[in-house]
Amino acid sequence: MLSVLNSVLSTRLSNINSSSFRVPTRPILSPCSVSFTTRRLTVRAQEPSAEEVKSQAPDKAPAANGSSFNQLLGIKGAAQESNKWKIRLQLTKPVTWPPLIWGIVCGAAASGNFHWNLEDVAKSIVCMIMSGPCLTGYTQTINDWYDREIDAINEPYRPIPSGAISENEVITQIWVLLLAGLGLGGLLDVWAGHNFPIVFYLALGGSLLSYIYSAPPLKLKQNGWIGNFALGASYISLPWWAGQALFGTLTPDIIILTLLYSIAGLGIAIVNDFKSIEGDRAMGLQSLPVAFGAETAKWMCVGAIDITQISVAGYLLGAGKPYYALALLALIIPQVVFQFQYFLKDPVKYDVKYQASAQPFLVLGLLVTALAVSHH
Repeated sequence: MLSVLNSVLSTRLSNINSSSFRVPTRPILSPCSVSFTTRRLTVRAQEPSAEEVKSQAPDKAPAANGSSFNQLLGIKGAAQESNKWKIRLQLTKPVTWPPLIWGIVCGAAASGNFHWNLEDVAKSIVCMIMSGPCLTGYTQTINDWYDREIDAINEPYRPIPSGAISENEVITQIWVLLLAGLGLGGLLDVWAGHNFPIVFYLALGGSLLSYIYSAPPLKLKQNGWIGNFALGASYISLPWWAGQALFGTLTPDIIILTLLYSIAGLGIAIVNDFKSIEGDRAMGLQSLPVAFGAETAKWMCVGAIDITQISVAGYLLGAGKPYYALALLALIIPQVVFQFQYFLKDPVKYDVKYQASAQPFLVLGLLVTALAVSHH
């Protein structure tokens, strides 16, 4: 819920001094911190100024035939938009919600206590709204906030660096989504009759993880290994834990298994780093493609994805679930095919096509694993 959660989820806001950073045309926001106090937010300049960044930025503009559909999903190739509500939706990147929502499904399945009745379906839908639109939306918005200098290099036409949305509007969106997500987490605990508010604390932990992933001084994303594993855990482990805790009991073996699966999430996160090599290098972020080079990093990426799933299949086989293990292995094969067909050929050109082709098989593997562990 980097959620909770691609969920994965992730998560103190300080007061903004709007004069701290500026692009030549419109103000751009400075780093801020999250704090549940009523104090105003203050800006601490911890990264290169917008003027310095802008001077390094190549002359880039969105495609003239940008897609309105891409704009609503929050992916590249988006059309320029002036409608503030569409821009707000773009900042939440709806295309990143499905893995978190699917994680809730897997957690509910793994609990063994989900029933197809109105109440359980309603609980799961509320949990999905918490994990997807609210907390993943919070995570994506705050990430774009702290990435505005990098986006001024890689994608200067994005909503924040272009000035299409004001700093106050961004801050308001961050707070509204965060508080809505935490509120829904607390509601789910009451609804489920929990003595300990575990869903709330999972939401809170995922939100904190999202914050330290994007914000200084920790800014986990500066380190390719730690940042990408945090991202993978937010998209795989946290939503699974929330779904399982909502309908059943979250056990240590499930925590370990899902954290292992999060290594595959690390690999998925690396896929997204290739398109940002230029900006990451300029801003001093040690993403794996920057640290090891694109050629090495792409093999590290597919290795993390494939070896993790093979290891989980081995775990299921050892646990006496041979049919589930075989099903998982069968789902790995098309992923390997698409890796050679698209990703390993050109990870920048084919990143979206590869993810659209291969990731459905990975998330189906998650469900196979969830169903396996639910049948003791």
